[in-house]
Amino acid sequence: MQHVIKKQPHWALALVAIMAVAFYWFAWAADRYVSRATVVLESPHIAPPEINFSNMLKAGGSNNDLLLLREHLLSVDMLKTVQQTLPFREHYGQNGDLFSRLTDIDAPIEALHKYYRKRVSVELDEYAGVLNIKVQAFNPEFAHAMAQLLLSAGEAHMNNMGQRLAEEQVRFLEHQVERLEQRLDEARGMLLAYQNEHGLVSPIHTVESLNQVVATLEGELARGQARYNAAQSYQSTRSAELVQIKSELSALQQQIEKERNRLAQAAGNALNRISSEYQTLELKAQFAQQTYSSALAALENTRIEAARKLKQVSVLQSPLLPEYATEPERLYNTSIFAIITLFLAFIANMIMLIIRDHRD
Repeated sequence: MQHVIKKQPHWALALVAIMAVAFYWFAWAADRYVSRATVVLESPHIAPPEINFSNMLKAGGSNNDLLLLREHLLSVDMLKTVQQTLPFREHYGQNGDLFSRLTDIDAPIEALHKYYRKRVSVELDEYAGVLNIKVQAFNPEFAHAMAQLLLSAGEAHMNNMGQRLAEEQVRFLEHQVERLEQRLDEARGMLLAYQNEHGLVSPIHTVESLNQVVATLEGELARGQARYNAAQSYQSTRSAELVQIKSELSALQQQIEKERNRLAQAAGNALNRISSEYQTLELKAQFAQQTYSSALAALENTRIEAARKLKQVSVLQSPLLPEYATEPERLYNTSIFAIITLFLAFIANMIMLIIRDHRD
């Protein structure tokens, strides 16, 4: 036996290692209870004021939210929340075996977080769109309490994050609505003051009416000129009819010139200038009203969206209160170690044989 050990020490070393590891897993390793939970994030189904098919297509994609929840559950902030609620250091520092317990109960937060990541597992099932949470502890009650704490604290964090962003958007839009309302009041006030100053409800309509009057007078002038030309062919220019027609044509020309002056005189209260200024003020008032209406609609949509940003952690599988320890997987761990060790011993044996062949 001693000759075999001296000749092939790698096999002996592999056998000793396998026996030592088997002794640890089956006789020494402490039992760990596992509380499992499966959750999904859901938002309130509030119908938007307008149907937007692009938003409907995007509504189902919640993997980003699940990933955010996963990162928070595994974060240092969550570890601090657990410490404030549960005796995390005491439980993992005073229970378990030498290799599985928290060796330093006063460990810094960085080392404690590494240990926390070993005892808490949060995995995303992308196909089903759910989070699988697994918490290991040295007694079933602590594992169950810690899993429930992770669910409640995670839901509160997601709600606070979405609600904070929505509230900031609402406050910004409320400020914009107040500012745009003031602009609308100012624009309407300037429009009313301009109407009162010039005594015209709508200069544009007045201009249109005057244009129609001028067009009518020009039509009458053209007809009168035709009558005058026709009568002149067979009557004397001093006849009573031609004199009357000529006086009518002169009156029409004077009236047309007067109306044209009202429309486009170079100085004074010219209606074309009044109409242009009025149209500018009216456009400003209309733009202010449209902007104010858009801001009001955006504000209401954002308020609805704020309610939709609330995230509810829907539990598909509530945290389990373990009845027996499922960790560590003693047979599995021992078998894997034995296979790897025997494989390495076989490689060492092959190397030794090659070396001997070269010596010979």
